[in-house]
Amino acid sequence: MQPLRQDSVATPVVGGWAPLALGFRPFFLLAGIAAVALMFAWLPVWRGQLSVPAHYDPIAWHAHEMLFGYAVAVIAGFLLTAVRNWTGMPTWTGTRLGLLAAVWLSGRLAPWMEVDSLWLVIGVDVLFLPLLALSLVKPLWAGKSKVNRVFLLLLSAMALANLLSHLQLLGMVSFLGDARKVMVDLILLLIVLVAGRVLPFFTQNVLPGFKAISRPPVENASIGLAVLLVLLELVPQIPPIVAALAWLAFGLLQAVRLSGWFDRRVFTMPVLWVLHIGYVWLIVGALLKGLSLFGLFPAPAALHALTAGVIGVFTLGMMARVARGHTGRPIEVSKTTATAFVLLNLAGLIRVFGTAWLAGSYALWVDLSAALWIAAFALFVLDYAFLLLRPRVDGKPG
Repeated sequence: MQPLRQDSVATPVVGGWAPLALGFRPFFLLAGIAAVALMFAWLPVWRGQLSVPAHYDPIAWHAHEMLFGYAVAVIAGFLLTAVRNWTGMPTWTGTRLGLLAAVWLSGRLAPWMEVDSLWLVIGVDVLFLPLLALSLVKPLWAGKSKVNRVFLLLLSAMALANLLSHLQLLGMVSFLGDARKVMVDLILLLIVLVAGRVLPFFTQNVLPGFKAISRPPVENASIGLAVLLVLLELVPQIPPIVAALAWLAFGLLQAVRLSGWFDRRVFTMPVLWVLHIGYVWLIVGALLKGLSLFGLFPAPAALHALTAGVIGVFTLGMMARVARGHTGRPIEVSKTTATAFVLLNLAGLIRVFGTAWLAGSYALWVDLSAALWIAAFALFVLDYAFLLLRPRVDGKPG
């Protein structure tokens, strides 16, 4: 598969209330707030001091909300903005965008409310991803690049994973793999797709004279292996050694892929190094996942390398980069946001390697990691709320 490309110059977004002028605005702000609130709530939950809604057990609630709450909000904000650029067609803004954000927020709040019907609670949560996909059908079908339509398939798969996760909690589906882990792999597949376009593009645009190396066999194999990992997670009957070897091969292949996009000068710019390090987490997480399937590394720690590490770091970097570019500001981030990048990577390192190698202080590492995560996203919200709520500084729409 060829890297995603922009079809044409994007059409202007209709003017209106700035927070709903383009998809990244409400969803990046909601994602940042959710990252703080959900982790803040998780600390008393995992210690047994706070009960989660009856539909969930503590681990299931934490996993579901970080994936279908936080991560999906980032995905929505990114796609509603990027698809407009790729296709030259408008995506939802104004009232429709506000209603879409309200559906996402309702999915987070409904389980905590006294709702008579559990199916209503589930339905509100499951509704968001199909609505997001529906909002993107027209621009993606109108765009010249058919390859971009893969995102509709990916969003549909995520919606099915969400539904499956609820059915598994109800004990109605037991023959398939854990839907939450399937969702992790689907998000990683999306990151593989997006990184192939944005990482070399962003790096070339900022570093004079740098030319990224694209290796079509590596690109195609990366996407193919990422799809295979999703399928292996979905079918638990396959011998673990097959999945282990697939994860190890995937991790090594991503190291080759990243080497073609890397220049040591990226470390002079936080907005670049956070994305590169986010991709390094993908390499490390994939290798640790493979080792965990051989029993050589704790499985929960390996999983958090893929979640807190890959998903956390890469999405924070993307939100910071996209929000600055689409509000008409210089791409380089402030010291506050750069500090957030450092704190989030420390949170990942402590959660993965502290709990794996110094398990005697497990609770301490979880608390410290959570505190660093909260601090990182609180700094992001502090630094970006004004940007996301105010009009572009250059007077352009969006």
